[in-house]
Amino acid sequence: MQSNPARSPAEYALISLAFILSALFLLVPLAVIFAFALREGVGQYIANILEPATLHAIGLTVLTAIIVVPINIVVGVCLAWLVTRFQFRGRELLITMIEIPAAVSPIVAGVVYLFLYGGQGLLGPALQAMNIQLMFTVTAIILVSLFVTAPFVARELIPLMQQQGTEDEEAALSLGANGWQMFWFVTLPNIRWAILYGAVLTNARVMGEFGAVSVVSGSIRGQTNTLPLQITQLFNDFNVTGAFAASSTLAFIAVLTIVLKAALERHGRQ
Repeated sequence: MQSNPARSPAEYALISLAFILSALFLLVPLAVIFAFALREGVGQYIANILEPATLHAIGLTVLTAIIVVPINIVVGVCLAWLVTRFQFRGRELLITMIEIPAAVSPIVAGVVYLFLYGGQGLLGPALQAMNIQLMFTVTAIILVSLFVTAPFVARELIPLMQQQGTEDEEAALSLGANGWQMFWFVTLPNIRWAILYGAVLTNARVMGEFGAVSVVSGSIRGQTNTLPLQITQLFNDFNVTGAFAASSTLAFIAVLTIVLKAALERHGRQ
């Protein structure tokens, strides 16, 4: 068995630089968040987390992710399948439309939803006549979160599925597989990691989304406050420790998501 060649000083320098920059821009901010959150002791930290408005914000953030991520996975897979497996007029336009939510500012997305479904918006009077209120509710948070995170799964899948081609799927069909069997046993195993990456990106964006949600939610404490909005309100109330405690919860959820993704990848390789 051949041994690995010795690394040059330049390689060691680049590796060291990568670790230093990663620690500086990733680990240090996380350490600062937890340090400020715990600066008044563990008891006060737990009390800040268990504060009713913060608990509600955590629950609403998790609920939004639980609803939005699966929907966008299904929509993303369907869109990627459509644009990579079929040729039709308007295909390039559809691909461009998929990218629109990623190009539009979240604040603009929130304002657009407000002008469409708000009380004075385009569809607002019709909704009010049916006694339906969308804006400044949990429904509005979910709708705008679906919009801003819509491209992530599709953007991961489309290049991969284009590169893979259709040979494996055509072979499965020629051997007698039906459409569902072809997707479950041939297509899905080939794209599962791209789906996972897209789901992680979608989850991170949902939980951290501030701009669009702040416009359509009304930021009603204990009702329509997600965790990012709650953190902002705590800072505005000069409750710095409480704000960092809430921030640490958001950071912990993000780290837990990344760890779960890594564990799934490791299990898949084994």
